[in-house]
Amino acid sequence: MDQDLQSIQEARNLIEKAAEAQQVLARFSQAQVDTVVEACAHSAEQAAEPLARLAVEETTYGVVADKVEKNLFSARDVYRAIKDMKTVGVIREDAEAGVVEIAVPAGVVAAIIPCTNPTSTAIYKVLIALKGRNTIVMSPHPSAVRCILETARVLHEAAQKAGAPEGCIGCLSLPTMEATRELMQHRSTSIILATGGAGLVRAAYSSGKPALGVGPGNVPAYVHTSANIPKAVADVLTGKCFDNGTICSSEQHMVVDRAIANAVRAETVRQGGFFLSTDQAKALARVLIRPDFRVNSKLVGQSAERVARAAGFPVPAGTRVLVAPLEGVGREHPLSAEKLSPVLSFSVVKDWREAIDVCRRLLEFGGMGHTMAIHATDDSVIREMALALPAFRLVVNTPAPHGSIGYSTGLFPAMSLGCGTPGNNVVSDNISPMHLINIKRLAYERRPVNAARLGETGEVSAASPPPGRPHPEVGSASSTTASDREIISRVVAKLLAGRRQAAGSPARASAPNAPAAGASGPSEAAGSESHASANQSSNPPSLRPQEFVSESDVRLAITQGRKIVIGPRTIITPAAKDMGEASGVFVMQ
Repeated sequence: MDQDLQSIQEARNLIEKAAEAQQVLARFSQAQVDTVVEACAHSAEQAAEPLARLAVEETTYGVVADKVEKNLFSARDVYRAIKDMKTVGVIREDAEAGVVEIAVPAGVVAAIIPCTNPTSTAIYKVLIALKGRNTIVMSPHPSAVRCILETARVLHEAAQKAGAPEGCIGCLSLPTMEATRELMQHRSTSIILATGGAGLVRAAYSSGKPALGVGPGNVPAYVHTSANIPKAVADVLTGKCFDNGTICSSEQHMVVDRAIANAVRAETVRQGGFFLSTDQAKALARVLIRPDFRVNSKLVGQSAERVARAAGFPVPAGTRVLVAPLEGVGREHPLSAEKLSPVLSFSVVKDWREAIDVCRRLLEFGGMGHTMAIHATDDSVIREMALALPAFRLVVNTPAPHGSIGYSTGLFPAMSLGCGTPGNNVVSDNISPMHLINIKRLAYERRPVNAARLGETGEVSAASPPPGRPHPEVGSASSTTASDREIISRVVAKLLAGRRQAAGSPARASAPNAPAAGASGPSEAAGSESHASANQSSNPPSLRPQEFVSESDVRLAITQGRKIVIGPRTIITPAAKDMGEASGVFVMQ
């Protein structure tokens, strides 16, 4: 009880100091903020290796070299991504719309730091918080207190030397549930940035404060018949083995087309995978996955050989990953859950259509909204899967953790990955400094409300219509204002344009390419283009072939009784091709 009271008091002290420091930081210029962030990033880079060694020594999780790489990712890649961001004062201005956006810091950030990626997550969260002129107080996982405290110390010293106020970076040295609850609920806490178990994230959301939580991952990696098999296997094993599988977006399952299953299996063995027998897989499941479907903490981030020994069977020296056959998904199949270690399940499917069903069930079992990897060169299949599956990061032909955090892709570099509403998160983005600022908007009038009611002196005309009644677009010449004359000009121009189009002017070519209302992607654009031509001939020479056609486009065309123009370069998804050819919807140009 004494320790609980001490930890609660420590949380209060740190938050109050952070709140005072934030008042100072809120007055910093962009140049001052950038100087502080640069200093922190440089110090983190210099300390990347000792912090990584301390993390492995304290938690026993992962691999030192991989933790060094993660620390450098946060110190270098995250810093490069945010260093030129405008986060102070006017950050954006739209002169035409008359809207000016002004950044306002969120305030004090309460950050929950996990034991699986302790130092890299701490570095990342400090940098994005300070970039938005926020201060931060971290609650470390109890098994990673020393390494996170040391990270906070290194960064705080660097920030102060660069001119930041004392207390801008804080960290609990006595992390208890009571202290963490106090940190999240304190009146001076502005926003919570939570990375951890599902229970902790739920506590953050129920604290009464705005919270950015991160859902769990249960990442499928699908290998299609069009994949480069050696590269696909290398990518899957690289992602799974990186830091012994401690990143939440690392691969958990290989889902492979039957036509190439034997080749993938042989290549996996060649690259260090060990396929388990049914009995070995059951023994592994018993020691790795607890009855509540959490991973046995003693085996998190351990090597494949160590996990195998714990399960009671030997594996060849140099084994990188254990691969278990998977016959189903759900509570009856423990290895269909997230494993946080170098263990993969292996499922064989008939084709990409069955793969969608299997991958969806795997995501629904514990990774909704998180990440999926696709290994294929057939872009039509890639698009079909992207449209169908409930993951907000679908990375293609790359290791899943490296792709999802933005190391090997163009995604924003981040150690916190939102899972959107399917994952019970408020955002589906990779979290950036822009999620930790408020945006104030200054908006100038662009559509006068009382233009027709005001005379030359600016007073309301007695002949004006009462408030709320629509103003006519065209009035008498003697009573029109400058604004009215502008409206008249637009109406006349529109009328003349319509007459030219009716007379057969070149304006006719614009309609087929105009997207339908609400169109947002290749499939929707293609559908709107075809819809615009519904009342024309089946193959008008002016209509360009579609770039991409999906099953939904073909279904809509059949319903509306129209054709879809395609060419040699048109990408047609397999399902769309089957349906379109059967119904005679396609017209080749």
